[in-house]
Amino acid sequence: MTAPALPTLRDVIKRHGLGARRSLGQHFLLDGNLTDRIVRAAGPLEGINVIEIGPGPGGLTRSLLASPAQRVYAIEKDRRCQAAMAELATAHADRLHIISDDALETDLPSLVPEPRKIVANLPYNVGTPLLLRWLRQIDAYESLTLMFQSEVADRLVAVPRTKPYGRLSIITQWLCEITAAFNVSKDAFTPPPKVASTVVNLIPRAAPLAPADWSSLETVTAAAFGQRRKMLRASLKSLNLDLAAAGVEGTARAEELGVAAFCALARLHGARQG
Repeated sequence: MTAPALPTLRDVIKRHGLGARRSLGQHFLLDGNLTDRIVRAAGPLEGINVIEIGPGPGGLTRSLLASPAQRVYAIEKDRRCQAAMAELATAHADRLHIISDDALETDLPSLVPEPRKIVANLPYNVGTPLLLRWLRQIDAYESLTLMFQSEVADRLVAVPRTKPYGRLSIITQWLCEITAAFNVSKDAFTPPPKVASTVVNLIPRAAPLAPADWSSLETVTAAAFGQRRKMLRASLKSLNLDLAAAGVEGTARAEELGVAAFCALARLHGARQG
């Protein structure tokens, strides 16, 4: 879709006084080639209601509006950015909806009709809490295409016996298939963050990788990785689990177990909890 003529993003930043605020984790991406690439990474968008978090001056928003997406729902808590986005909404009639709220407190499925995808350059300071919130309702989304700090993305895609592998890896991979799409240099942002970023795709599984209860899986992984250098018979001692019944060696360490093994431990824990 052809976008109407708009001021440059740098003009928008200047007119609305959109100096990036560290307290909001803001790092603006102004390169249209990169924002277009993020949109392409999200796959087909025709007929999809796309949710964007923290649009800032609207760089990624413009690329989303240039796609075949049905509508774009931008969640923005910064009042300065809301004013800039209102101008963009005027230029795009009914396709852009601005939701003035904190994404951490917003029930997205209740506000955005199906089918839904989230496509966002996430504020660095709330990226992981947002993901964990969405994972609890993962069936509500067709996919999530998200930009994180590269160290967070590494944790999402990590495999057993690697340093980044941990609780976030297990919870996310339990519910989604995850791929790293591409990296983005820190110099691409205004202002530049201290680290590089990575765009990842998360596709909800038709069913979780193995049966488990969220609460029990969180409890077991927290105990195991809270003392990740210890053998599981020591780190999980307080949970009083029969490791052998789950097919787990007591001498193993947390980083050696795959997602299915942690799910087996979670089922034991759930059974003990009644």
